[in-house]
Amino acid sequence: MTPSPAPATAPADRAAAPSRRVLAQARFETLTMLRNGEQLLVALVLPAMVLVGLVTTSFVPVGPGRRVDVVVPGVLALCVISSAFTGVAIATGFDRRYGVLRLLGTSPLGRLGLLAGKGAAVLAVVVVQFIVIGALGLALGWEPHLGGIPAAVLSTLLGTWAFVSLALLLGGTVRAEGVLALANLVWVLLLALGGVVVPTDRLPAGVAHLVELLPSAALGDSLRAALLHGQARVGCWLVLLVWAAVATALASRLFRWSD
Repeated sequence: MTPSPAPATAPADRAAAPSRRVLAQARFETLTMLRNGEQLLVALVLPAMVLVGLVTTSFVPVGPGRRVDVVVPGVLALCVISSAFTGVAIATGFDRRYGVLRLLGTSPLGRLGLLAGKGAAVLAVVVVQFIVIGALGLALGWEPHLGGIPAAVLSTLLGTWAFVSLALLLGGTVRAEGVLALANLVWVLLLALGGVVVPTDRLPAGVAHLVELLPSAALGDSLRAALLHGQARVGCWLVLLVWAAVATALASRLFRWSD
């Protein structure tokens, strides 16, 4: 009697492809960010309040041009910082404290897959932020320069890379409580003096040249140049690239997967 062929391995018994693992992790990270009340406050509510406040008042100088056209790109830069830096740093710090990073790093997802999933999730949240803040800006009369959209996309990608790398460096080296305090403090300082919503040429002369070297100012100025004038700021891109490369190198050497 001819033996029956062995049953085929069920799909559930096979490991998912690496790309599917990363996408599943990215989906989980994205939903976690969007469902977290504190992160939603920093990612959407506060930037929206900053946008409305700066457009409807004039006590903060933002430079020449229609006020709404100058303010919206800066608030978009603030959105990137909120998600790519503040949100990622705090989440990483507490995931490391509770052993989540160590467990996920030894799973089939792997450490590189986990980092790729986090990066993809940040980009997804940034897209949501840009849609919401962009729609609010259009309702307030924003008229972006459509020819500058490609430059704005590149600025956003470089800024996201730079701030995610800085977030991983902070969240992977400092204790969770310290990360929480520092990430929120940096967010406030960059909002006030980092050249994000207020152009660097509107800052005091003594600090403007130093602020220009910060990734926050490079991101804010490059988005303003793109969406206000349709221009590409190569110098700002170089600043973002240097910060991203240095922070990535330091994070890869100093990152700790558990306390």
